[in-house]
Amino acid sequence: MLHGKENKLESGYNILGPNFYQSLSRCSDDKNQIGQFPHRDPGLLVLIAQNVGGGLQIKHQGKWLNADFPPSSIGVLVADHIEILTNGKYKSLLHRVALNTEVERLSLPFFFGPSLDAIVKPEPEFVDDHNPPSYRQMTYKEYLESNSRYHVIEAKANLINEALLSS
Repeated sequence: MLHGKENKLESGYNILGPNFYQSLSRCSDDKNQIGQFPHRDPGLLVLIAQNVGGGLQIKHQGKWLNADFPPSSIGVLVADHIEILTNGKYKSLLHRVALNTEVERLSLPFFFGPSLDAIVKPEPEFVDDHNPPSYRQMTYKEYLESNSRYHVIEAKANLINEALLSS
């Protein structure tokens, strides 16, 4: 499935995107503020290191769940390209960041993606007569350009929707 040469992983388009979030006690009286709005990430995987546990939330079955992991560990999120490669079998995670009431949060997400000229499409082992391709083929660059706000993707207008084949 994820063969380095076919997906051009050896010359991937990788980004480190540090984020700093002030504590709610320093920036607002509103204890329900969101540090980063709901979005999905481009690429294959996102590796996240953070200085505090908490803040990251994943939407699961219509509810926001805390994705707590210790500061000394690395969290792994499935991103859009995995969803496309697996023809929807593994979903890109809709997530957000809720501000902490007490401490500041520093996160270091590393976005791991293929090269910009790699073809993004469902892999043959996930396509058959009962599971036709759900996503159209395009280069990774075309995929990123299909939504200029790819780093903050709203739930209703995300790149996965751009890549879906019309029904």
